[in-house]
Amino acid sequence: MSEPTHTLGGIPLLRSLDPAARLSLEQRCRWQRYGQHDEIIGRESDSRDVYFVIAGRVRVVNHSLSGREIAFHEMDAGAYFGELAAIDGRPRSASVVALNDSLLASVSPDTFVNLLQDHPAMAIEVLRELAQFVRVSTDRIMELSTLGAHNRVHSEILREARALAAADNNSARISPIPVHADIASRVSTTRETVARVLSDLAKQGLVVREKNALVVTDLDQLETLVNDVRDF
Repeated sequence: MSEPTHTLGGIPLLRSLDPAARLSLEQRCRWQRYGQHDEIIGRESDSRDVYFVIAGRVRVVNHSLSGREIAFHEMDAGAYFGELAAIDGRPRSASVVALNDSLLASVSPDTFVNLLQDHPAMAIEVLRELAQFVRVSTDRIMELSTLGAHNRVHSEILREARALAAADNNSARISPIPVHADIASRVSTTRETVARVLSDLAKQGLVVREKNALVVTDLDQLETLVNDVRDF
C-alpha cells in the first residue's frame, strides 16, 4: 500500500484537539504495520491500549468452540478500537485482525482516559459510539433469536445497503461486492446459505450483481421481506 503519513489528522474522534495537543499525542503513539490476516489484539488478552486505524481495514471477531469465525464489526481508516479495556481494565472481549495491509497507532490506557477527562466533547463522542454499539448489538441478538438464517441474510444485506443509500433513494450499490463468507460470519450461517439467498434475491430482481458491486434495487421491498417475519 502507499506510504501513509504518521498523523492522527484523519481520526474524527481527535478533531477537537488543537495542533499542539495532537502533535503531542502523535509523539506518544506506538506506530505499527500489520499485514493481511495479522492479529492485532487477541480475545482475553491483558493488553489495554487503544488503537487508531490510520490506513487499512480491520475486523472485530470471535470464534466459536468449533472454530467458526463470528464477525462483529469492520472498521476503515479513521476508526478506533480497544476503548472498552482501557475504560474498565478488563481483558479484551474480542479479537481484532487486519483485513489488508494496515497502519495503526496505539496509545496507553492512561493516555486515552486522560484525553477523555481533559476533553469532555471527546468523551461524549465515545459515549455516543458506545450507545450506538449497544443498540446495534441488541438488534443483532434479537435477529439471531427470532429470525431464520435466510431472513438474517436479508437483514444484513438491508443493513449494509441502508448505510450506503441516499436519504431519498430506494436503491443502493454495495462495493466492493460482499464476500459470502463475511456475510455468513456476521449472521451466524454458512456460505452456501448466503449464496442461495442472494441467488433467490437476484431471481426476484431485488439485487443485481455487477463486476465489483452488489446493487440492491428496491430497499423498501427488501425491508418488507425482513419485517414480514419479525415478531418484535
